Amino acid sequence: MGVNDFWWSGSCGPHSLLGMSKRVYAVAGELSGDAHGAGLLRCLTQIMPDLEIQGAGGPEMAEVSKAGLRDWVEDAAVMGIWEVLKRYDWFKQRFTEMLDELIAFQPDVLLLIDYPGFNLRFAEAVKRECPNTRIIYYISPQVWAWNKGRLPKMVRFLDEMLCLFPFEQPIFQNAGLKTSFVGHPLVDELEKDRLDHVTHDTNLVGLFPGSREREIARLFPMMIDAAMQLGSWNHTLKFEVPAASPKLAEQIRGLIAEAGAEERIMLTTGASHSLMQRAGCAVIASGTATLEAAFYGLPYCLVYRVAPLTYLLGKMLVKIPHIGLVNILAGEGVVEELIQENAEPSAVAQSLKGFLESPAKREALQARLAETAAKLGGRGAHERAAHAVARWLAD
Repeated sequence: MGVNDFWWSGSCGPHSLLGMSKRVYAVAGELSGDAHGAGLLRCLTQIMPDLEIQGAGGPEMAEVSKAGLRDWVEDAAVMGIWEVLKRYDWFKQRFTEMLDELIAFQPDVLLLIDYPGFNLRFAEAVKRECPNTRIIYYISPQVWAWNKGRLPKMVRFLDEMLCLFPFEQPIFQNAGLKTSFVGHPLVDELEKDRLDHVTHDTNLVGLFPGSREREIARLFPMMIDAAMQLGSWNHTLKFEVPAASPKLAEQIRGLIAEAGAEERIMLTTGASHSLMQRAGCAVIASGTATLEAAFYGLPYCLVYRVAPLTYLLGKMLVKIPHIGLVNILAGEGVVEELIQENAEPSAVAQSLKGFLESPAKREALQARLAETAAKLGGRGAHERAAHAVARWLAD
């Protein structure tokens, strides 16, 4: 994440004395991590009703913790090296506050959910200051894509890795870190949101610009232009964009108004899973939403744009041929990826036009998406992950 190591004072003694409730300090830094962390913590509190929870995450984790956990994801969810460096002082201050809070709380387990740039450095500091606290990582860092040199450090700092993808387990296990493949929690969440008697409307196009302000600012104007081009080509087409939060909805609404596209594009809040099941095709920002779309059988093209410096550094570090999660999971190019300067309106419009014109192309991709989504594992990922954490708490 770009946050350097710091020196701290203070110490943590063992907390789990006879008759005392167990304590977990949990950290997530993005909306997707907040959802997965809340799912795990809900299951964990069913196993251990007296569990005390503190930490930092989002609104769902804060609700599960009963006000013991701060909601910081709106500010913490930044992407890219340059973007983080510009906010270095803010991250350093949060790092200091959270470590001091953890030392005072003396948790039995530190639960880290995704967000590796911050969380791996936090794990190192906690291992130094609180050696009796067990550190469990849920949603493993993508070391298979870049920087496998981190593995030895992770083996030293972490007690167990909980993986979402089957190909991740041998990577960490062979490095010497206790690792469990628990499956992807998306399976449960998406099954819960599945709509009855709904089919993909070939006249409806979904626009999914991401769940971060900078990501939306960088991608959504391009998506609007692509929608306008498609609308000129076929006047019967409808376009819909789901916002991940009310705050992001305001940002998206402003961009739609600025482009004069209010009559062309409908905005909703918190309805992305519904749209994925109703739309005939979509353009989607690289991230978890691409896996969700695959699960629902939505044909789409992937778009990805970051700051030029971030992209150049990423090209030097990333050692895999694809950036899309579906393509990585499949081990081949299932979905078209439009990256950086290729993520432009005409290319997006042309890609989506292929789905709109050809039922055979849509059906072929839907079949490949179904095969790939099946690799996410069965239902019950949060329960399996919670039981893994509970075993450490019971030690």
